[in-house]
Amino acid sequence: MTADTLRQTVTITNPQGFHMRPMAAFVEAARLFPGCTVTVTRSGMVPVDGKSMLSLMGLVAVQGAEVLLEVSGPGAGEALSALVHVFHRNFDEE
Repeated sequence: MTADTLRQTVTITNPQGFHMRPMAAFVEAARLFPGCTVTVTRSGMVPVDGKSMLSLMGLVAVQGAEVLLEVSGPGAGEALSALVHVFHRNFDEE
């Protein structure tokens, strides 16, 4: 990522963790910003592509885990806000 990369840490609050439905909601939101690069990192792991379900599956993020969202490119601020919102609304699963 570049110096213009925006970052925010979020906590997985979903009791089932960051499983397939939440990942699909996240990827769908990330892909709304085609000019942005989105990565997601769990502590101690390498960053993964936030627009790839397969990559996100490798995070194995359980409830309580913290993940770092990093977004760069045109519209990065709007993209990061949208992605954080997906986490804060608990992936529409409640």
